Amino acid sequence: MSADSRIQAITHRIVERSKPFREPYLDRVRKAAAKGVQRSVLSCGNLAHGFAVCSPAEKTALAGDRVPNLGIITAYNDMLSAHQPFETYPALIRAAAAEAGGVAQVAGGVPAMCDGVTQGQPGMELSLFSRDLIAMSAGVGLSHNMFDSVVYLGVCDKIVPGLVIAALTFGHLPAVFVPAGPMTTGLPNDEKARIRQLYAEGKVGRAELLEAESKSYHGPGTCTFYGTANSNQMLMEIMGFHMPGASFINPGTPLRDALTKESARRALAITAQGNEFTPAGEMIDERSVVNGVVGLHATGGSTNHTLHLLAMARAAGILLTWKDISDLSDIVPLLARVYPNGLSDVNHFHAAGGMGFLIKELLKGGLLHDDVRTVYGQGLHAYTIDPKLGDNGAVLREPSPEKSHEPKILANIETPFQPTGGLKMLSGNLGSAVIKISAVKPERHVIEAPAKVFHNQLELNDAFKNGALEGDFIAVVRFQGPKANGMPELHKLTTILGILQDRGQKVALLTDGRMSGASGKVPAAIHVTPEAVDNGPIARIQEGDMIRLDAVHGTLQVLVDAKELGARIPASPDLSGNDFGMGRELFAPFRAVAGPADQGASVLFA
Repeated sequence: MSADSRIQAITHRIVERSKPFREPYLDRVRKAAAKGVQRSVLSCGNLAHGFAVCSPAEKTALAGDRVPNLGIITAYNDMLSAHQPFETYPALIRAAAAEAGGVAQVAGGVPAMCDGVTQGQPGMELSLFSRDLIAMSAGVGLSHNMFDSVVYLGVCDKIVPGLVIAALTFGHLPAVFVPAGPMTTGLPNDEKARIRQLYAEGKVGRAELLEAESKSYHGPGTCTFYGTANSNQMLMEIMGFHMPGASFINPGTPLRDALTKESARRALAITAQGNEFTPAGEMIDERSVVNGVVGLHATGGSTNHTLHLLAMARAAGILLTWKDISDLSDIVPLLARVYPNGLSDVNHFHAAGGMGFLIKELLKGGLLHDDVRTVYGQGLHAYTIDPKLGDNGAVLREPSPEKSHEPKILANIETPFQPTGGLKMLSGNLGSAVIKISAVKPERHVIEAPAKVFHNQLELNDAFKNGALEGDFIAVVRFQGPKANGMPELHKLTTILGILQDRGQKVALLTDGRMSGASGKVPAAIHVTPEAVDNGPIARIQEGDMIRLDAVHGTLQVLVDAKELGARIPASPDLSGNDFGMGRELFAPFRAVAGPADQGASVLFA
């Protein structure tokens, strides 16, 4: 099944643009793979250290070159609900590896922070850079050169992108990603949002707010709204890093464990010692990346991936741009309504047909490349399934349904929720930006209003509390980019601006920072680049300037004469308060060298 000619044309231009980087990358991957089993280059002393704690049988197996050794990179900690289930995964993986005639070792752990805990706190200024740190940490674990294949245990916001960067950096090794799944459904997301707004207005107290939040985030697994964490899982499946159907099975279930064991066995089956060698760096190519972007648009996924996908692709020598993402958005229809793009959560999405149905419909429409390599060993059509638990305890895959079980959540390709994707790119005399429109009502896709200027989200929060946010306005929150303070999410502003919008005011946000992957109904032009600290035009906006945000035509303009705008002295607030506390001083080198948002805001590919 061939992809639509428009999809092919965008893929082709990515291929051509990437050649100066992709070809040397593939050459490095192939040279590393050609060396054969990596343990063969280790001295006896090296190897003895590497398997010192193994059983006698495992030592005998690893002393030769024929038994594959599976490395486990884990983001386990028991504070994060999404990662707590990983505590038991190494034992499951070791047992499955032994049954398959291999060995498995935990190669290393990587940090995993929760944006839900750090929202609005100083620690959020470490969040984006934790992605690159995770890639580096995984690299340390794999640098021992003991492994023939790797399973990556990670779920949440920066963790999966960081692990993908590591997997592609060690692209000569096969890589299988193993999720933990979403927590069961708790308090409906719209009810949680309602109580947040009541709290912000002073109509309920902290006790009521905490009760609602605790009913929403109530057990092991990923938060159930469709933010960055669940967008990650969609991406890993549609890009072929997951086993088919693995993304949205709840933790602690027999099917979840069966998928984990199957993933371990498959990771061993695709090593260089077998007949299905699938090195990650060759498996993921420009077609895989385009499939990921298509999935992001079709599901109204996280804006954070306009950063992460660029950095992930760059790790494989592939140059993806915001224009590629924007052009794909014009082609790909929205097929999913999951909060904040709808009222349902990812458990409802999975019950409606889930990833198998989504992929089937996108293939039917010619919007995906089927002829890609995956860890499963077949084209993407093999992912058009519904996973079940067989009578023998193994994974059973049935064909995905012909029709959605719930058309209000998951649509057929013939009847999409909207004809274009959930993300749009904006450009104009303020630079470039990203906006998520899948949850924004059409009448709010164009906002023209005077600027109210702030240099951090606390200033805007104080203005709200003081009743200073009257009338229509566009809130300009600047000096929030990667070089200024690490580009924190400004999720706390969602509630405030949502309240004002519900009161009938026309409001929007303009920032060089980020919003949450779950940001929704308020128009928000985010990731503005050049950022303010890099002398971007956003630093020249003054209080009261008229700004026009037009998501229909993809433009972002401050309505000021070009000569006047250029002659203004850029704002230069004191940013020293961002330099210390909660570990921020440790990340000063990252802030100094971070690349721009439209190149992934990375310290690795700046």
